[in-house]
Order: sequence, then C-alpha cells, then structure tokens
Amino acid sequence: MGHFSSMFSGLVRSLSIKKGKNNHGNSDARDAAEAMAKEAKKNDMILRSSGIVNVDGSNNFASVFSKRGQKGVNQDCCIVWEEFGCQEDMMFCGIFDGHGPWGHFVAKRIRETMPPSLLCSWQETLAQTSLDPDLDLELDKKGHRFNIWKHSYIKTCAAIDQELERHRRIDSFYSGTTALSIVRQGDLIFIANVGDSRAVLATTSEDGSLVPVQLTVDFKPSLPQEAERIIQSKGRVFCLDDEPGVQRVWQPDGETPGLAMSRAFGDYCVKGFGLISVPEVTQRNITSRDQFVVLATDGVWDVVSIQEAVQIVGSTADRAKSAKRLVECAVHAWKRKRRGIAMDDISAICLFFHSSPLSDPQQVHPISIATPK
Repeated sequence: MGHFSSMFSGLVRSLSIKKGKNNHGNSDARDAAEAMAKEAKKNDMILRSSGIVNVDGSNNFASVFSKRGQKGVNQDCCIVWEEFGCQEDMMFCGIFDGHGPWGHFVAKRIRETMPPSLLCSWQETLAQTSLDPDLDLELDKKGHRFNIWKHSYIKTCAAIDQELERHRRIDSFYSGTTALSIVRQGDLIFIANVGDSRAVLATTSEDGSLVPVQLTVDFKPSLPQEAERIIQSKGRVFCLDDEPGVQRVWQPDGETPGLAMSRAFGDYCVKGFGLISVPEVTQRNITSRDQFVVLATDGVWDVVSIQEAVQIVGSTADRAKSAKRLVECAVHAWKRKRRGIAMDDISAICLFFHSSPLSDPQQVHPISIATPK
C-alpha cells in the first residue's frame, strides 16, 4: 500500500494488537488520525476554504471556491487533504451542502469528522485483512482496494451520523447536510456520495476533445428506487403546488421537512421514514486521457450542464482560478435562468490529475465538447 510514516505504521500495529478491544483501539486510531490532520494543516496540505492545494512533487492540483447565495449564511463547505493519512499517493476531497436552520453547523461537523473517521476505518480494515492468512493481497489488487474503501466508507458514514445525532451543541433534527467525497490512491479514485452534489470527470476523446463523464447519481426523491424506499418506510414524496416537478421528502403526518434529497446526514425527523446516510461507493481507474474531476454542490448543477462545466474548467488557462471561474459562471447562469428565485450557495472543487499545466495556454482555447453516447 506504499510507504508508511512512523505514525501510520505505529497505528496499524496498535490496531492489529488490539483487535477485539474495539473501544480503546478506535480511540487510539482516532487520536492518531486527528494528529495527522493537524500536522497536514500545519504543512499546508489541508485546505478548508477557497484557494489551491499544490504540494511539491504531487501529481495532484486542486482548486477550491465557494460563494454564499441569497438565503443567508453559506451552508456549503469543502476540504482538500493532500497526502491523506501520511500517504504520498493519497488525497481526500470532500464537498458538503448543509440545509435547515443548523445546516452550516452540520456541514462543518461532517467535514471535520469524516476524514479522520474514514482514515481510522480504512487503517483498521487494512490491519484486520493483513491478519487473514487466506487472503492473497496480490490477487485482484484493485478489487481488494475497492472493497476496503467501500467497507470503510459505509462504516464511517454510519458512525458519524450516529455521533451527530448525539451531539449536544448541534440540533440536527430538522437540519442536515449532503456529502460528496473522493479518495485518490495512485491511479484509482474512490467516490462516495450521500445526497445530490455531483462529481463529473473530464476525459479526452481520440480526437482531442474533452468528454464529460458523470461519476455520481443525484440522490433525489424523484428517483424510483429512492421514492420506493421512502414510501415503504411510511415517508411521503410529493411536490408543492408552487414547485411543480420538484419532489420532496415529508414526514408521514405534517408539513415538514420537505427535503429535496433522499440521502443526507442529520435530518433525524425523517431518518426513520426512508431518508438514509448510506453512501453509494464507486471507483474509476485514472488513465492518461483523464484530465480532471469536478465536485460541485447542486447550486452549480441546477444551472450548469456537465458539458458546460467541463468546458469552463478546461478552457481556464490558470488552473488556480478554475473553481472560481466555474462558480462565477454558475452565478451568472442563476441570474439569467432563475430570475426571482433566491440563488443557492455555490461551491466547487476542481482536482487535476497531472501536475504540470499545459505549456501553451492557447492549447485549451477553445475546448470542443463531445456529448457522451
């Protein structure tokens, strides 16, 4: 799995030794993971606001930008963590879209707890599988890595949602957040999605044009399988009279909460009625044709198509400004397409897979977009 720092190696050893002593072992693992986060922040490897992450020698370059909408405080937040878990070949990116009266607190809480909790779960799973004498790690390495990350993500999301419910200073009964994150590990990216933010990959076709590939599903109550789960759990799905076509999630009795997504952290008023925080976890092998991936909240995708997003980012000569340019284009699109409707918070992360920018900025002007078949 690559080079282990002394801290990482010690953590894995402690997890292996303390297998079966889950409470104490998990506490040690969490402390070590949080220590890694503090060290990464100190070394400018963690970004939690608008800006860039560009660590010397890394194959990654990330641009982040967020803009407050017209509904009050900005409830979007982001994180980019280079050398995730002290691993030179790993990176974590996450984008969170809060909603409800306490949505900004919920989003920030999940942003703070997800990376170290995921790291802890991943390391614990690694330690456990390394003790399995029947496991051949050389067999189907990529499939094995995916299974580890999927298990770790599912375990993490369940744990942090339970922890959020018990939090004494955050009222998440009528508030919640979506969460979209990716982990890059070498030539693989693992995508985990809870909610309706979206990840879009830009890859190059044989004729040199950029092709957008949507990597995630927007988990909205209008999806048949999502609506079926909610209805079977006694929740309700319907549109308001002044919002035809916008399906929302409601309690069995009453006019709350009216969620526009079918998966989220928090929102315990409907957690027993079909809303879940279980992530969909997928993977993709990064090839030389793949250029970058965009993670963005629905404030972008409500007014910008995936083709337009890829064009905007791909035609920005200064990659450090790519996320800001995408957000600004979305702001203009809101004014043009949704007059009279309060603009949503708009946030984006643009993660580039190749460390060196194009030597000639003119090579990216203009970008031709091919619609995927």
